[in-house]
Amino acid sequence: MTQERRRLIARTALHVLATDGARGLTHRAVDARADLPAGSTSYYFRSRTALLGACVDDLAARDHADLDRMAPLLAATDADTLAEVLADVLHRWLGADRERHVARYELSMEARRRPELAEALHRGGTAIRARVADVLAGLGAPDPVERAHWLVACLDGILFDRLVGANAGVPADRAHLAVVTRRLTDLALTP
Repeated sequence: MTQERRRLIARTALHVLATDGARGLTHRAVDARADLPAGSTSYYFRSRTALLGACVDDLAARDHADLDRMAPLLAATDADTLAEVLADVLHRWLGADRERHVARYELSMEARRRPELAEALHRGGTAIRARVADVLAGLGAPDPVERAHWLVACLDGILFDRLVGANAGVPADRAHLAVVTRRLTDLALTP
């Protein structure tokens, strides 16, 4: 029950971040949105810093879960499959998981003023890049670590542009995303 309650609070806090921004994230706001008794969020996460840390931890866990779901598709495949999997992920992140990534950008801005939060986000990002480097190494990419870093940065740029950037109002087109991820995959694997 405690773990479920912590997860509910973290996910609700991410919802508050995505909808109300970092200034709207309070213990009271999370209690209200989660329909919890007053004081519940502060019982589990005493400070705002602890609550933000729970958000980062939940984001990292969900990112790794996404990679775990993709792993069987990428274990022994080719560049075409990688591009299709990446297009599927981007399409889902721009659709059903949109709010989660808007909250990630709110956390990123908050981390500019909070070193402990920046460190946690950095650890999560580094772990994701290491997993992508493993996939690229398996597909024969030269310097897979460097290529993983820029591939993730490119994907993040697409997300940012479509979620909060100049193209935020443009609907996610799966076919277009497949073309883009195919180009990125080709570049990542080219000697």
